[in-house]
Amino acid sequence: MATELLKEGALAPSFSAAVFGYETPTVNLSDLRGHMVVLYFYPKDDTPGCTREACDFRDAFEVLKRAGVLVFGVSRDSLESHGKFVKKYGLNFPLLSDSDSAICTAYGVLKEKNMYGRKSIGIERTTVVIAPDGTIRKVYPKVKVDGHVGEILGFLGV
Repeated sequence: MATELLKEGALAPSFSAAVFGYETPTVNLSDLRGHMVVLYFYPKDDTPGCTREACDFRDAFEVLKRAGVLVFGVSRDSLESHGKFVKKYGLNFPLLSDSDSAICTAYGVLKEKNMYGRKSIGIERTTVVIAPDGTIRKVYPKVKVDGHVGEILGFLGV
């Protein structure tokens, strides 16, 4: 689904969202022009895979920061949930709260999930690398957590 909406070279869908752990209370994609941006979508704060992924970004943050790359995690969790997640794991990058699913919808990362026979709509783990001019440089759909951050570092050449 994500790859159907997100084409490399196309303009990244604009967004505005409440953010935890950033210099402003909201972030607009247009405010980030001039920076390489890694926007990673994850299902839920403080769950095993999401925690591993967040901690991998945390551990690579200084390398990314020195390269001028901004990292933002995106989930449908509240700012309060994000605050607890950040504090518990010492996360050093901001998390966007997409509580109304507007960003997830624009980026095409919502999909039907089936767990124990119960169907729900959830975030398919996806990472989008956005160039300084606002175009999509790379899309990683259906992300497998292990090795993913290293793959991004390699792609960015950092």
